[in-house]
Amino acid sequence: MCIIIIKQKNKTIEEETLRRSSEINADGLGVVWLDTFKVSYHKSSEWRELLTDRPFIAHFRYATVGKVCLENTHPFVCGKNKNELLMMNGTIKGLGSKDKTDSRVLAENLGKIDRSLWKAELEQHTSRFVTINTKTKSFQIYNRDLYTYKDGVWYSKDNVLQGNVVAVYGTLKKWNSNYYSYLSGSSSFVGSGETKDKYPLIINGLPYLVDKKGVGHNVEVDVFTVSDSVLRDLDALEGHPRWYMRKQILIKVKDREVLCWIYFNPIEINPTDKMHKTFTQNSKYFGRRYSEIEDIPTKEESVSECTQFEIWESSFDDLDEIGVESPLCIDCYNDLTHDELQNYHCFSCGGWFSENEVMLFNS
Repeated sequence: MCIIIIKQKNKTIEEETLRRSSEINADGLGVVWLDTFKVSYHKSSEWRELLTDRPFIAHFRYATVGKVCLENTHPFVCGKNKNELLMMNGTIKGLGSKDKTDSRVLAENLGKIDRSLWKAELEQHTSRFVTINTKTKSFQIYNRDLYTYKDGVWYSKDNVLQGNVVAVYGTLKKWNSNYYSYLSGSSSFVGSGETKDKYPLIINGLPYLVDKKGVGHNVEVDVFTVSDSVLRDLDALEGHPRWYMRKQILIKVKDREVLCWIYFNPIEINPTDKMHKTFTQNSKYFGRRYSEIEDIPTKEESVSECTQFEIWESSFDDLDEIGVESPLCIDCYNDLTHDELQNYHCFSCGGWFSENEVMLFNS
């Protein structure tokens, strides 16, 4: 997790981007102000400090290794090189402890080797790094190809940049199985709505929306704003443009109309096909991907609304019945692995969690 933001002078960052950076990475904010090269430390909730045209490098922390405290807030001094600072977005297995973050240990280790070796040392990892020299008033970005550059600003992750609006009607709907793998924690929920025009929604195991305007029903959907990388993941999931075709249509959400991307399947409609208004997924398939599902039973009637807690409870009972091993990921219900420090990692969604979080969630 975490995010590094590098902004030059006379550039501005949208308030929503900074707010989301704070919400996703709530464990501390460190800023190097590039007009003075002074460092300041804040709570993540103090993100409004960055609503300025001053140039800066900011790091919002999401704690994966080490406790949440000022000492573990980026940037870190690189050993005895008091003028050299390090920020990192990522996790390095085997570094850190219950109290000390892996980034802080890495900074201490960098201070023990020649400065000319830093680039080779850092770029052997898949994390994103920035080093800052407060004496020469300069900085260096490492693994630059892993960053996103938008409107003159560098972002080490693009999950805070959500310029795409997507409407979903199947397993990606909120609380359905693929929601946890693709949208939970990485996207913003706009609201539930329905297509402005009628379209055929065919359910044959999985749901298929067909691009035949004026036929069928005003289909119920959930609307999300997503980043470019999440949109690419959705394209891959849906097989766009070979299987499903992504197209923009108008969706009615509350009292407004929103232009959204939605995925159509180019199948032909048969006269005997039943057209549905909504798709409801059986909870026992929560946490499983499309590729693992051969046939999903559906309910003809819509179900009444229930709380997130009730859905989680029912889905865990059913997952136990079909033999899904625990512990499960907090975000996407896939299996977790753990390292020597009992930090749990999900290879499905990329999340890292503490042992306490995982044990509480799986209890």
